[in-house]
Amino acid sequence: MLHYAVVFFVIAIIAAVLGFGGIASGAAGIAKILFVVFLILAMVSLLFKKR
Repeated sequence: MLHYAVVFFVIAIIAAVLGFGGIASGAAGIAKILFVVFLILAMVSLLFKKR
């Protein structure tokens, strides 16, 4: 999950440098969502691992 967030972040940076603002904003939004999902799943995993 974190890998996909980083991939979309890199796509957003490349698109922004090349001047594709709409694609960059979409990719950045997807990267943010994937990162939040990763954090939530990591926290849940840590909580259930302790039990």
